[in-house]
Order: sequence, then C-alpha cells, then structure tokens
Amino acid sequence: MMTRQLLATITCLLMVTSTPFLLLSQDDMAYKVPPKTVSDLLLAKPASSVNVNEKGEWMLLTDYNSYPSVEELAQPELRIAGLRINPKNYAPSRQNFINNLYLKNITTGKELKITGLPTPLFAGNVSWSPNDKKIAFTQTTTDRVDLYVIDVPTQKAVKVNKTALNALLGATYQWYDDNTLLYRTTLAPASSAPPKPLMPKGPAVQESYGKASPRPTFQDLIKSPHDEQLFAFYGTAQLVKNVNGVETKIGQPAIYANIDVSPNKNYLLIRTLKKPFSYTVTAFGFPATVAITDLAGKMVKNLVELPSAETAPSGRDNVQNVPRGIEWRDDEAATIVWCMPLDSGLMRKKVDFHDAVYALNAPFTGEAKELFKTELRYYNTAWGNSSLALVSEGLGSKQMVRTNRFNPGTGELSKLMERNTTDAYSNPGNPVTTSNAYNRQVIQTIDNGNKILMNNPTGASPKGDLPFLAVFDLNSKKSEILWRCPEGSFESVIRVLDSDKLTLLTRRENETTMPNYWLKDLKLRIADRQITSFANPYPQLEGVSKQKISYKRADGVDLTGDLYLPKGYDAKRDGPLPTLIWAYPAEYNSAADAAQIRGSEHRFTLLNWGSPIYYVTQGYAVLNNAEMPIVATSADKKPNDDFIDQLKMNAEAAIGKLSDLGVGDKNRMAVGGHSYGAFMTANLLAHTNLFKGGIARSGAYNRTLTPFGFQNEDRTYWENPDLYHEMSPFSYANKIKTPILLIHGDTDNNTGTFPIQSERMFNAIKGHGGTVKYVSLPYESHGYAGRENILHMLAEQFNWLEKYVKSAPAEGTKAGLKP
Repeated sequence: MMTRQLLATITCLLMVTSTPFLLLSQDDMAYKVPPKTVSDLLLAKPASSVNVNEKGEWMLLTDYNSYPSVEELAQPELRIAGLRINPKNYAPSRQNFINNLYLKNITTGKELKITGLPTPLFAGNVSWSPNDKKIAFTQTTTDRVDLYVIDVPTQKAVKVNKTALNALLGATYQWYDDNTLLYRTTLAPASSAPPKPLMPKGPAVQESYGKASPRPTFQDLIKSPHDEQLFAFYGTAQLVKNVNGVETKIGQPAIYANIDVSPNKNYLLIRTLKKPFSYTVTAFGFPATVAITDLAGKMVKNLVELPSAETAPSGRDNVQNVPRGIEWRDDEAATIVWCMPLDSGLMRKKVDFHDAVYALNAPFTGEAKELFKTELRYYNTAWGNSSLALVSEGLGSKQMVRTNRFNPGTGELSKLMERNTTDAYSNPGNPVTTSNAYNRQVIQTIDNGNKILMNNPTGASPKGDLPFLAVFDLNSKKSEILWRCPEGSFESVIRVLDSDKLTLLTRRENETTMPNYWLKDLKLRIADRQITSFANPYPQLEGVSKQKISYKRADGVDLTGDLYLPKGYDAKRDGPLPTLIWAYPAEYNSAADAAQIRGSEHRFTLLNWGSPIYYVTQGYAVLNNAEMPIVATSADKKPNDDFIDQLKMNAEAAIGKLSDLGVGDKNRMAVGGHSYGAFMTANLLAHTNLFKGGIARSGAYNRTLTPFGFQNEDRTYWENPDLYHEMSPFSYANKIKTPILLIHGDTDNNTGTFPIQSERMFNAIKGHGGTVKYVSLPYESHGYAGRENILHMLAEQFNWLEKYVKSAPAEGTKAGLKP
C-alpha cells in the first residue's frame, strides 16, 4: 500500500499539471523589507559580549559586526570535506567577526581602550594566556590570517606572527606557556591552488565491496579528484612554535586535525588526516594517525591508525570498533587515556561491560593499564586529582546518563547518580573547576576532598528555571543548595571566583532589564556590586507582555509556552488576536519528563534573526517555544510511533488554551518553525485544519532522503519503511490546502535538510493545487546571515500572516481535524 502511494505521488509530480500558478515579475522578486519596527529590532546594536579571566580581575568586552551583506556572503567559497573554505586566505568562510575590543578592570570598574588594534578589526578566536596577563586573537583579512597578542597591563596589541596562519582545521592556535604560542601556518600562496581542469582525467568513481557504510546525509562532501587536490592543498600546514615573536617549525607539514600539548609541556598529542579521502563522510571522519611527538616533532609513540568513519555502524549507541576519546589526563604530567569498546562497538551484544578506558604514562614504552570498565557506553571523564575523577556513561537511545566516582589511586569505580537526560529537574549541574599546577581545568574539591561545588546555570524546577550553586557530598551522595536565584527574576552563576570566600560572578536579568554582570559574596553577604550596565536595545518592545502559560493535552501531558501580547492589549476590550505558534518537537521516553516546565518567564527577551517575536509589534499574539513533546507511550514503543497523533494533540491543546484565555482567535491561527520545526509545520498542515497559514523554514519533508535516521530516530528506512512514509509530509502533499510559506537557504549545510527538500515539497503541493510559496535565499546556510536576506524573510513571513491569517474571518470557519 505504501509503495503504491509513493509511486502515485511521484507520478503526480512528473505529470504536467493544469493548476494555475503565478509568474512573478522582476520587481516581485526584488528584495523586500518588513515594517520599520521589525527592521529596527533586527538591526539594533547588541550588547557587548563578556570574557572574564581566570582570576576574575579583568573583563574583555567584544562587539561583533551586525549581519553582513549578501554581497559578502557571495564571495568565492569552496565546499569540500564538510568544510566551507575561503579560497583566498586559508580560513573558514562566513565568519562573524569582532569589530571592537576593550578591557574593564573588575575591581575599579574602569574601562580601558586597547591600542595597536588593526584597522578595520576582523578579530576572532580570543584566548587568555595561562597567567591572565595576555590575550591572543586572530585577525582575518582578505588574503591572510594573523595572530595578535594584547598585553593586559599596558593595554597594547601587537602582531606576533610572520607567516600567515592556516585556520581551517581544529583550533587555530593555543597557548603553550605565557610567552609561547603554537599554531599552523600556510605553505604557499592561496593563488597557487590547483586549478580545476576544463577536461577532467576521467569520471568521479565511488566503489563499495561488502562493507556497510550507513552514514548520515552529510553536505559539502568531496565529489571529485579535483576536490581531493583542493582539500590536500588547503588542509596541509606547518606546525610552528612562536616564542616572543620568533617562529620555529615543529615537524613536517601535514593535515593537522588536532594538536594538544601534554600538561607538563614535554609532548604533543597530534592527529593528522591522510588518504584515501572519503566521498561519504566529512574531514574529521577521514583516516587518521594519532601519535605522540616531542616538541621538535619527532615521533615518540604512534598510538593508532584510525580507519575512515565510513564503516561506523548506525544506531545511537553503536560506535566504531576502534580507540576513541584519546586525550591527556588533566591531573597528571603526561598520561594518555582512551576508550575501547568491549562489544565490538555494538550495544546489542550481551556483555557485562561495553567499554574499557586505558592509560599509558610517559615515556609510553610499557603496556597500557586498564583504569575501569563501564556497563553502558562511555562518554567522558572529568579529572580532579589522584583520588577523584567523575566518569560519565549512558545510553542515548534510552535517554539515560550515569555519573560515577572514580578513584585513580585505588581503581575503584562507584555509581554516584543516574538520571534521564530529559529529566531537567534532576540535573545536578556541572562540577566547578579550577586550574591546577599544569594550568589544566580540573574538578575543584572542598572539605578535604569530600565535597565538590556544582553549578547549574539553568536550574529547572516546577516554578520555572531557577539557577543554583550547590555543594555535593561525594560520600552521602546528597546535594545542598548554597544559593538559588530568587523567584521573580533570573540570575545564573557565570564563574566561582573564590571557592573559599564563595565570591561569584553572576549574570542577572528580568523581563524588562537587560542581562548584566554582578559580583556576589555569599559568605560576607555584602551588597551585590553591578559590573556592567548594558542598556535595553529594544525600546520598541517596552510594554509588550510576556508570560509562561501552562495547559494539558488530551492524554494529560502538561505543556507550556511563552506567550507574548502586544503593547496596550486588553483581551476584554480588544478581543482575541490573530496568533502565531512557533515550535520545535522533542522526543521523550517519559511522559513525566515531557511535562516538566522549561525556561523562565522572567528572562529578558533577546532577539535573533529567526525569532517569531517580531510580529507581536504588528498586532499578533505570539506563542513561542510552544511545547511539542513526542512521547513513547509504552515500554515497547518509541516516541515516533505516534508522531502525527501527538502533534495533533499538542497543537489542539495550545489553540484551546489561547482561546480559553481570550487572547487567541482559534480561527486565525498560524504555525511555524525552523528545521525540524518546519517538518512539524508541514505535518500539521497535512493532517489538520487547525491553522489558516504555515511558515516552514529550512525543513526536511521527505524522510526517505534521510534513510539512516534523523533527529533521535535511529531506525533506518529499511527497518521501518512505514514509519518513514507516514512521518513524511511529502507523502501527504496532496492534502496540504492550508497556505504554506516555504523558505530555504540555497546553500544549506545541515545534514538532511538539502534545499531539494523544499524544492520538491513546493512542486508536490503546487502539483496538487495547494497554496504555496517557495523563497530560496541566495548564499544562505541552515542558519541565515545576510542582512538583505533576513529582512526579506521577515517581510515574506509578515506578508503571509497578513494575507492568510489576520485577514481571515474571525468567525464562521470551523477548525478541526481532517478526515
């Protein structure tokens, strides 16, 4: 039955339809702008970003360029091996640069200008030196990337490199010590890149001989021998050590994917990529050599030759049967640790332990020592000291994570806690860290090593998000909250500056007050001191009301959403409004977790390009972050087994609540979303008559084009073809009669959301006589960046809402489910 439906749909698309459609004039396809209020909100200058040094003495403030012009996005770009490369300067294309840097002394509050900055400034990759007295950053120009260092005491910046940097793979640079930087440099002018021959030597050929390669549908992959040449040319670099401006080469040129200095500064852990380059996975899945060298680049130990990631098994908890997580142990001078699967990488195998973690100490000549084994899939280790580390393991398919206490001295591994990753209320937070003698971040202990501080910057609770700082007792396994954000506001701990005095740097905000930074002393309990005074960039939103509303769907699952209402609006006087519901579905194995309250109504509203909140200034009610949980209804079912029915219940519950409040007109409802939210939108329009219009941005609508899984769905198309068909709104394009606006960046780089998804969806709906518009934004990726494109997107969305939602009759047309 499913096959016949698919064939019928495909046949319809191939047929010439008599459905009338509008041919657009050249003027119709010119860039549009939304109402001035919307434009002003988008282009408002944002507050400076804040970067505080380890000691909490200095604050570096950075200002970023506003949205670049589409002309900037249109500059030449190479899209190979999962990378987007500026072919003129060995750097990633489409970067958002810092255009201003300045310092602020936290003690005195004085702001200080930095001299010696290049003009114009296109800075990035900011990093403090180990002693907090210097700040490094990159400066990217049209033909090269340079490295600058700011001397904090004198507030003076100087360029330190002579050879241009290669900034394509891994970290662009790293501090070795307070006077030394490591980075990769270019080998030849970008103008000498291999040209594309007009006459290729032959066709591009891919082969497979019996080895399965169930990989996701990555974008921007290598597609030809010439792409291989380009990747090798731009990726190959020389590793360099720079001591006070003097450059010294380390080793030989290679394609460096990762470089990490040992804690004692005597060794380098290096991962280099090698041929054959894959046409199926991105650069970081290419075959690689992982080795330890000395500081001259001489080989000390070849740890492993990693194969291509092409043959990694599908499934959320399955891994390649190779070493992974290879890294230095942060609390020892020079110890390499890594994980190896004990189940050949396949979680379905019945074994007592699925992973083992090993260690090898310098000089790396002996046998590796097994540190511990995990019953679940090993995730990572947070190192503390010779008697404490925290080991995380879990199962993504079951949405569970376990945290263990590991004693490196005795080898004992004991469970501290286990929780659902979707259970936000039980999240204990993250261990507070500090720099050790090696300048590595390690877990900070208190009370003779028996307790640790835990910082939860979210602090989800039944009363909404209330961030907290707690003390966790490693012996009793109990947590005691030291400080929690008071109800009626939102404040989170950015850094614990002094764990003994409990001096904190916090970020505080409420509905009407911009986020600003404060000093707080929990022991002395002196008055909090404000460090920054960022002003509200959105005067146009003053008077707009925001509240978190709660409601139930038909099966009893509790839902929430953030409701925005126009300035001066009175429901009794003005009546229900046309409404835009904006959402993104999420999967849960637990209905109780799905029902938890997320977010806080007391946060200041910060806008980005993709926000739906702009339209509250145009007379619309906006329900943002409307919960759309998809819940496994029994132990033997997965969430997506009831995807469509649960979407319907979520939407019906939201509309019912808005109608009951008297603020939303149930006959003038719109729904929208980006990416998986667009997929949701198309499905709701295909299976209900609840809405008068829909906005779907950069979505995937035909799941057979992502056959090895999508989102949290790890079953393949061939394991459950009915599921893929039924969840694909493309399969039901003939039922979409509600007007739908499709928007997509024409160079989308996200796995699965190829622009062809929107192109084919448009053709399918048009072919069946539906009302549909497709806007293809030039040079845009999955997230949009170009100023003219974003303004046009906001205008198209506004016009769609005005035409099909606000102008719809407020009474008369009944909403309901399609038969």
